[in-house]
Amino acid sequence: MYRIMLADDEGIVTDSLKYIIEQEYPGQFEIETAKTGRAVIELAESFRPDIAFMDIQMPGINGIDAMREIQRNNPAIVFIVLSAYDRFMYAKEAISLGVLEYLNKPFNKTVITEVLERAIKCIDDRREQHRNDLIIKEKMENVIPVIESGFIYSILFREYFEEDVNRYRELLDIHTSYCFMMALVFGDSQEGNHMTNAVGSSIRLSENYHVIRDIIKETFDCFVGNIMSNKIPVCVPHENRSMDYNARVDLIDSCRSLGNRLNKECGISFRIGIGEVVPFTDAMESYQDGLRALINSTGRVGHVDDLPLSVDYAENYPIAVEKRMFEELRNGHFDECMQASNEFFGWMEQTYTGDMNNIRLKVLEFAMRAETESHLAGGMTYRFSERADYLPAVMNASSLEELKKWYLDRIGDACHDAMSKRTEKSNDIIENAKRYIDENYNKDVSLDDISRSMNISPYYFSKLFKEKTGENFVEFLTGVRISKAKEMLALPDRTMKEICMEVGYSDPNYFSRIFKKVVGIPPTEYRESVK
Repeated sequence: MYRIMLADDEGIVTDSLKYIIEQEYPGQFEIETAKTGRAVIELAESFRPDIAFMDIQMPGINGIDAMREIQRNNPAIVFIVLSAYDRFMYAKEAISLGVLEYLNKPFNKTVITEVLERAIKCIDDRREQHRNDLIIKEKMENVIPVIESGFIYSILFREYFEEDVNRYRELLDIHTSYCFMMALVFGDSQEGNHMTNAVGSSIRLSENYHVIRDIIKETFDCFVGNIMSNKIPVCVPHENRSMDYNARVDLIDSCRSLGNRLNKECGISFRIGIGEVVPFTDAMESYQDGLRALINSTGRVGHVDDLPLSVDYAENYPIAVEKRMFEELRNGHFDECMQASNEFFGWMEQTYTGDMNNIRLKVLEFAMRAETESHLAGGMTYRFSERADYLPAVMNASSLEELKKWYLDRIGDACHDAMSKRTEKSNDIIENAKRYIDENYNKDVSLDDISRSMNISPYYFSKLFKEKTGENFVEFLTGVRISKAKEMLALPDRTMKEICMEVGYSDPNYFSRIFKKVVGIPPTEYRESVK
């Protein structure tokens, strides 16, 4: 059904239009009429027509002004203007309002049906677009929570590549560089700093997770993660690297209100811990700060900056440079790590020129910390005495330049090792595996056998082997066996059965099929070709 409004002060005009519409479109239109400008405006508000035939010259408010007023509340209406005057100014005004057609009186049935067909198509197209928009919106309502949970999981547990995080930020329309994390911890009730019946409340709350998520997002412009045990991680983007006192107080008040509302809606008690503002890459530290704020207090809301939990640095201490240096080291980004290392040493030179001993201590601290990070990255063997010369080297440095060189060498070596040692170890595994195959190709060698000899799981070995060699284990073993068979086929005193057995195949027919598949011809033909 379509709703159509006929606006004309002449009854014969509205009667004629109504007759034509009901004859040509039986049962398709609900029709109402009005004779004055004010009546048209009032009818449009209550009737909400899809199409309106509007006379220009009506008593009181004219048709042009009436259309302007109607469009404020119903911008989707399709107007068709009727006029007994072929006046350019009226037509120009009508066009500016987006009128579908400007008709001169008198009109006939053909003209009316043609313009109505066009109006109906406009309405149908608009409705179809609206339906499609709703379908997309409905799908996005299901997809967005999954994307948000993936984003939070990635930044919390750092299980990402940089391009993955950038893709998440693009999908979620994140333009800030900083955030703070909130930990929503829930249970049946609060006892001290502990929430009771964590498991039971988690099961109950999971049924209403969508309600909880909507309430949180109504309170904050944020991203909400999945329920983890009796906790919900929430990431709130923030414009600046820090939060001033008034903003922190407002945030705590908002969290108190949020906790009360969640308790009222779900019948479950909530506590909310708030971490400090950090870059997205440090989201886990902010989340842990939020949890620590709750552990170290009994309030329903705890902010890490209200409690003596975090390290305070002197105002000019370059903590951001220090964090960047070790982050780049962990990622194996050599140039970026060395740039930050140089920047930090430059700060020490400029700020503590005459304090050589404290600079020595900081250099030693960073060198040992950097090596610890590289060991934790994997692929290295820790040896207790490998740092025996560190203290003498630092203490015997006679100048800042000499100390700086030693310091940068240690940081650079650690950064290089953080990535290269893992690669070297992987390469050693593959070389040992190749050697094992070369020595045992004539036996019944399996993936389980070789992965056990390398002391790694079959799944990881198979994946690593394919990455390093471009072939899977079976393809590589087959290649070695066929290569050995080709060498033996060049010797006239070896029978086909002997060759088959010596390269690890017990069935000559199977050996022949595999040989032909790899080489392109059967082993008998190959022997003839190499005589």
